[in-house]
Amino acid sequence: MVEHKKVPKRIAQTVLNSLKGGVVPRIGLPYITVGRKNEIEALLHDVDIIAEGGASFRFIVGRYGSGKSFLLQTIRNYVMDRGFIVADADLSPERRLQGTRGQGLATYRELISNLSTKTKPEGGALTLVLDRWISAVQSEAMQETGLTPDDPALAAATDKKIYAVTASVSEMVHGFEFGRLLSAYYHAYVSGDDETKARVVRWFRGEYALKREAKEALGVNIIITDDDWYDYLKLFATFFRLAGYAGMMIMVDELVNIYKIPNAITRQYNYEKMLTMYNDTLQGKAKYLGIIMGATPQALEDKRRGIYSYEALRSRLAEGRFSKPGARDLLAPVIRLEPLTAEEMLVLCEKLAEMHAGLYGYQRSVTTEDLVTFIKIEYGRIGADQNITPREVIRDFIELLDLLYQNPGMRIEALLESEEFSYAKSEAVSDETEAGYVEFTI
Repeated sequence: MVEHKKVPKRIAQTVLNSLKGGVVPRIGLPYITVGRKNEIEALLHDVDIIAEGGASFRFIVGRYGSGKSFLLQTIRNYVMDRGFIVADADLSPERRLQGTRGQGLATYRELISNLSTKTKPEGGALTLVLDRWISAVQSEAMQETGLTPDDPALAAATDKKIYAVTASVSEMVHGFEFGRLLSAYYHAYVSGDDETKARVVRWFRGEYALKREAKEALGVNIIITDDDWYDYLKLFATFFRLAGYAGMMIMVDELVNIYKIPNAITRQYNYEKMLTMYNDTLQGKAKYLGIIMGATPQALEDKRRGIYSYEALRSRLAEGRFSKPGARDLLAPVIRLEPLTAEEMLVLCEKLAEMHAGLYGYQRSVTTEDLVTFIKIEYGRIGADQNITPREVIRDFIELLDLLYQNPGMRIEALLESEEFSYAKSEAVSDETEAGYVEFTI
């Protein structure tokens, strides 16, 4: 039997409800993480590089339900623990990398609104980060000078330290205005001018539609647009580092929404933007910045509409001749998710069975042998070796646990022998080897 950590009921409830609904929980992932060790290690290697002033760009490619979002969420939690700021967004028809009607800016707004830190993991952390930065600078100035908070000389010492940060940012593209706005926020913070603070935050969020509006409100002559929003993410990454964070990680999922764009020219513009971001990180034009994008195999490989339809990206991302299933190069830009093995799914089901029993306060009755039978049936379906996904297996299994809990007289054998499973089971028993699952050694 696998040894299990006690899971708090609040977390167990969230995890089981999320998984049953086919979505990845935002909390409790360490309790159910199985497999993906190599992929996680590869991505964490990037994290070390970013924290040292580098940048990285990875694509995570897998079918729906294969664990893409799970892996992204696992990395998200890990890097927040390491002092990173994380921004994530799913693309949609309204949110793209580039668009004629503000779809690129909509993605930027979503990323900024989802800014998360360890102390504010649910998003909306921009104001918190700005205030924390100013407070930390004031504390540093006090320690270095020995001055008291009401000493006028302390304000001058703090100004000097704030200026050092804004000057560092000013050297980058659009950095002069960005630095001016940071400075305006600082002065508004010190004087208690909440209205100016709100205006600056509104500008950082990309919510000014006209330059005239921004000029009247803040005295700056530019606004964040569909064309240049990515430049501001690079500015934020540098600023966050200067503000005491380890770096910034951007996660963009559902690239399939670019693949689905009907207009070929619009798709190409989006892939062009992707190429710019990719080249920036690899050529050292971005610092303290990591980008991870999630895609389906079709959205990547389709040479007519997918990322590979854009030759400059295809030539950079296509796998070499030596990489193959079971021996993928995890240092390459594209990480392809291999299906979880039957043994890994068995370990996951063990964890879920234990979690379910702990949540509802009963003695677990599902044995390891029952789990083996369940997994054999699931993996014995026709084509399961290619097509089965963790999402499907987990949903089936939690439903099974719920039924057993609600019907104490029911036995798992009866459920596994039921009509829903019988066809799959007959396939599993008839030709185990051909069905593509493995012998279990428990």
